[in-house]
Amino acid sequence: MPSSILREVGHLLDAALIREKATRLSCPSCGSGHVAQVLGDNGGISYVCTACGHSWS
Repeated sequence: MPSSILREVGHLLDAALIREKATRLSCPSCGSGHVAQVLGDNGGISYVCTACGHSWS
């Protein structure tokens, strides 16, 4: 594959990884990225860390 194509693909992959990291939610208690979105008691959205059990909304 020509090096110009490899460079372009590399830039696209880098951008995708940066976007993924920027939108990933992490637990405010332990910092884990293992977070589940759950329906709260009042119909709102809450989150729970599947690593440590901490929950927040």
